[in-house]
Amino acid sequence: MRIKSDPESDILIFLLKDIPPSNAISEPGGIIVSYDESDEPISIEKLNASKRQLFNPQDPKLTITL
Repeated sequence: MRIKSDPESDILIFLLKDIPPSNAISEPGGIIVSYDESDEPISIEKLNASKRQLFNPQDPKLTITL
């Protein structure tokens, strides 16, 4: 699993598989889950991540607070 952040979009992304998604579902609480062709989850995106204090976009090291 890889973890990426996009400070401009304020998104924290958990990549489970490095393949293109075939479907995505928006879940309550600002979460988007993407799926492959077999309906297996391949990524989880958390929207408004810095506002939820999941990461600090000014800090080059990504520290996740759960």
